[in-house]
Amino acid sequence: MSFQYVEEDGRFVAKDADGLEVGEVTFTRDGDDFLVIDHTGVDPDYRGKGIAEELVRHVAEKAKNEGLKIDPVCSYAKKELERKPEYSELLKQ
Repeated sequence: MSFQYVEEDGRFVAKDADGLEVGEVTFTRDGDDFLVIDHTGVDPDYRGKGIAEELVRHVAEKAKNEGLKIDPVCSYAKKELERKPEYSELLKQ
């Protein structure tokens, strides 16, 4: 099963093949230096398919491309970013 990941205002969404929104990660900009991830959620019928992980990856790539750090207020995003060494330089210290 493949999903499309789309950036919208303050969030990335995951959509299934029919265009149904099945997950989201929301974030806000904190000043000029940070993205604050405040929520990650996936429809229960779609959990366990790597959607939340992919949503967080999209925010991480956005931060990296824009020279920003990430302040993960969301517990899932915090755990995901802390467990992957490639994201360590993106985390707010």
